Amino acid sequence: MNKKEIKKGIVPYVVLIAIMLLVIYFFNIFNVKVNEFDWNQFNNKLSNNEVKEITITPSIDGGVYNITGKLKDYKDNESFKLEAPLSDKTMEIILDANEKYDFKLTSVKDPSSSYWLVVIVNFLPIIIIGVIFFVILNKQASGTNKSFDFGKSKAKLDDGMKKVTFNEVAGLKEEKEELSELIDFLKNPKKFQKLGARIPKGVLLVGPPGTGKTLLARAVAGEANVPFYYISGSDFVELFVGVGASRVRDMFRQAKHNAPCLIFIDEIDAVGRQRGTGLGGGHDEREQTLNQLLTEMDGFGANEGIIIIAATNRADVLDPALLRPGRFDRQVTVNLPDVKAREEILSVHARNKILDKDVTLNNLAKRTPGFSGADLENLLNEAALLAVRRNKEAITMSEIDEATDRVLMGPAKKSKKYTDEEKRLVSFHEAGHVVLGLKLNSANVVQKVTIIPRSYAGGYAMMVPKEEKYTQTKRELLEQITGLLGGRVSEELNFGEITTGAHNDFEKATKIARAMVTEYGMSDLGPVQLEHQNEGVFLGRDYNKSRNFSDIVAHEIDEEIRKIVGECYQKATKILKENADLVKLIADALLERETLTKEQIEYLVEHKKLPKDTTLEDMTLDELKELAKEKNLKGYSKLDKDGLIKLLNNPNVETNSEKKED
Repeated sequence: MNKKEIKKGIVPYVVLIAIMLLVIYFFNIFNVKVNEFDWNQFNNKLSNNEVKEITITPSIDGGVYNITGKLKDYKDNESFKLEAPLSDKTMEIILDANEKYDFKLTSVKDPSSSYWLVVIVNFLPIIIIGVIFFVILNKQASGTNKSFDFGKSKAKLDDGMKKVTFNEVAGLKEEKEELSELIDFLKNPKKFQKLGARIPKGVLLVGPPGTGKTLLARAVAGEANVPFYYISGSDFVELFVGVGASRVRDMFRQAKHNAPCLIFIDEIDAVGRQRGTGLGGGHDEREQTLNQLLTEMDGFGANEGIIIIAATNRADVLDPALLRPGRFDRQVTVNLPDVKAREEILSVHARNKILDKDVTLNNLAKRTPGFSGADLENLLNEAALLAVRRNKEAITMSEIDEATDRVLMGPAKKSKKYTDEEKRLVSFHEAGHVVLGLKLNSANVVQKVTIIPRSYAGGYAMMVPKEEKYTQTKRELLEQITGLLGGRVSEELNFGEITTGAHNDFEKATKIARAMVTEYGMSDLGPVQLEHQNEGVFLGRDYNKSRNFSDIVAHEIDEEIRKIVGECYQKATKILKENADLVKLIADALLERETLTKEQIEYLVEHKKLPKDTTLEDMTLDELKELAKEKNLKGYSKLDKDGLIKLLNNPNVETNSEKKED
């Protein structure tokens, strides 16, 4: 708000306060009664004992006494005043009367102090009231002015934010190269304008949640060192029609004053969804906001030096006009990181964490396929929290394993007790998955298997692909389905009974089989795509699934899916029958340990027994001291090996060395 607007807003309140002061002033004048006496009248009142109080003040010029006071029959708002000769006789008459009748007498020696006292007493309350009214009215005025800011842009400028550069963005090598043109243009636009090149006005970052789209946009602004406005798509849309469009106009108006600059719109699908979908008409608030955004990006007005970066994980629902050249004419796909990128991301998030020497980020990256950058950050944070909870000085693989399970399946429900029969059944179910993962070349490898319940699962096998690839063969998909069916087959072979534990396995297997038939053309129906996802803007996913076939073909699709799953089920049955001893061996090991890692499974397959746990007797003196230190045991530093073993086996027993120290 400029100075003219401020002055214009204050004037009415100043006038109002002046009127109020005048009213108070005249009110006091008309309600206060002051009687004027001459000296003779005053002397008579004084002689007749009618005076209640007197105040004597010498005049400023020193010529007379100004006498004010009240008579006994006066009301509260009534008084008298007179001027008396400035002489000793005047004071003598008044003092004699006071000694005789004992009325209240006040004498003011300094006339100027009395003058200012009268001014303060009479006008100070009026001034205080005026100030209070001014403050109250000013607050109301500022509140009223804020209501006019309803259509102002909510885009925030990151002046106080920490600058992020590409050094803080791990992985995303190709994405950073794609965006380096924008940085070069913002730093040196004349180089592009010289050859007539037009830099993209808008860049759309598309990818799953947590892959680093927002971080990448901030890094572009940090590298270019230009103003960076950021706003969410939902900040434009309000209940009142026209507010969103007004905010778009104001956002671009602010950006023009700071050009060259960047505007980042997060979750742009909140405002950029397709128009004409049947919900809302031409006056729909969201559509008006989108229309204004389209006009500002590439309309009649020029927005030179303003580059817009937007992020979404639902590019399929965006309006086509938003994606045409001249607007968001460049799309950068930010995919989930591969194993190399995951290792780089882990190294960034591990900078401020103390990792045990046995923890290698390369192995951790291989064990976390499908994790986004946000998932990996959460994984290390959960591991750090667990290490603190366990009073450890460094994060070990034990905490990382537990943190991985927590991220994928939630915390372990150790208080939930299995019956012996149920525990045995879950062990054979998970053993079936493990054996098929070992015997099938293209099936997912079991990285870890446990029968400790988590979330809604009674147990689970963490299965990862042997290699991360962009494409998959028909054989690989079939063996994945076979591996998923191993739990149900193992239940049926070993107990002659089936349970509900394979519910999630069937869901995954059926999804793969249906995609093979309807999308990948991997069935007897031929290389034809019969279904594809065409998700509507407002309708649910299943309602708007495109089906380009008749009811007869639908029946054939069901038959093909049933055929694929049935053949995989038979193959799983054959393999598990041939390896029944191995299934029993792994199931018994699960009953004993409850959790097996990949290394333990491989040792078990090779040696037909689990690796022997290292006992305290097998450990060296230094290893025993390190273990005692991890457990925060006192008095271990001066103990010998036998004393340390005794202390570790029973920390509450007092050792001889401790007694000597005491």
